[in-house]
Amino acid sequence: MARIVVLGAGFAGLWAAIGAARMRDEIGNAGRDIEIRLIDRNPYHNIRVRNYEVDLSELALPLSQLLDPVGVAHGIGEVEAIDPVHHEISLVTSSGEETLRYDRLVLALGSELMWPNIQGLAEHAFDVDTYTAALRLDDHLTSLGRSAPAPGRSTIVVVGAGFTGIEVAAEMPERLVRAGITGSRRIILVDSSPAVGATIGGHARPVIETALSSLDVEMRLGVRLASVEASGVCLSSGEFIRTQTVIWCAGLRASRLAENFPRARDRHGRLLVDPFMRVADLPGVFAAGDVASSVVDGLHPTVMSCQFARPMGRFAGHNVVADLVGRPMLPLRIDWYVTVLDLGGWGALYTEGWDREVRTTGAAAKATKQTINRKRIYPPLTGSRDELFAAAAPTVQAPPPTYGAKRR
Repeated sequence: MARIVVLGAGFAGLWAAIGAARMRDEIGNAGRDIEIRLIDRNPYHNIRVRNYEVDLSELALPLSQLLDPVGVAHGIGEVEAIDPVHHEISLVTSSGEETLRYDRLVLALGSELMWPNIQGLAEHAFDVDTYTAALRLDDHLTSLGRSAPAPGRSTIVVVGAGFTGIEVAAEMPERLVRAGITGSRRIILVDSSPAVGATIGGHARPVIETALSSLDVEMRLGVRLASVEASGVCLSSGEFIRTQTVIWCAGLRASRLAENFPRARDRHGRLLVDPFMRVADLPGVFAAGDVASSVVDGLHPTVMSCQFARPMGRFAGHNVVADLVGRPMLPLRIDWYVTVLDLGGWGALYTEGWDREVRTTGAAAKATKQTINRKRIYPPLTGSRDELFAAAAPTVQAPPPTYGAKRR
């Protein structure tokens, strides 16, 4: 029996596994002797892009609910190493160290938050990079709400004014109310760049600045985090801010396991893949999602987002089976790009194109964001094999809906 192994159960890995099962079913008898196995460190699929939100109750979907109906085996394990020469994966599971062989591999281990060597950062900071981390932050805020007033109790410092940091800061007023921290409070966004959302572009930045100002989010731009301690943070400017809550949101890089493959990687550590999601010069190895970079419109490489991870996964899943049985593979082409940034109680920002032209803002853009976060990126939860297969078809969705008109 030939074995396809998918590593990672994020947006790319989940859809690669279901997409492979769909293609296996489609080819009938030719797929009878193909095993598809998914490995992840968790028994769930995390809707990771929602980890910053107030309500975390629907962000961990059991893999058994999504993979059992389509006949994909799945296991829990920490991937230690990958040997592309001998087609072996070294795992640590509850039973100890194991070696898993594969005939075809889909690497979908995603990205991870970068933690620089800043004094006290690892010991005292929170993040929302994983579901476990998001729960830890939520428990911390809840405990603060139950504690007596103390210096720094109602001050939140968010480090990193990129997409994640902006969303965390904008959502924080509502999170503090939910935690029972009312009255006087401070939310401070820190970044070494002189501009908030430095990579977002000039069209969108004024909208973000307006939204954060209306939410009373303070800015500390052009400064670095120098150190963290239990009572607060020290900035490179010399300012000391008393706080009990530091949230690190500064920078992502591809899973370091991509370094197991001696091939070209971009500045984020992502493996370069072709339109079929194949890693160059590595027969039988595919990659998708945040661990891979593919030029999908002839000019622009994919960015680390579920917008690209989901279709990359679907096409990788289809193509890995096609490659195994000698069927034609399908190239991934995506001719549109949008950005939808949540701005908490103010609303949201919706842009179109790689230059991020503002299309809608405020409540109208928020409606689009909620459609994406609560419906569009979710797999079918009915347990229906047919619905899961339909959702895993190697196609590209149309852009998300827009509501209302651009605010002037």
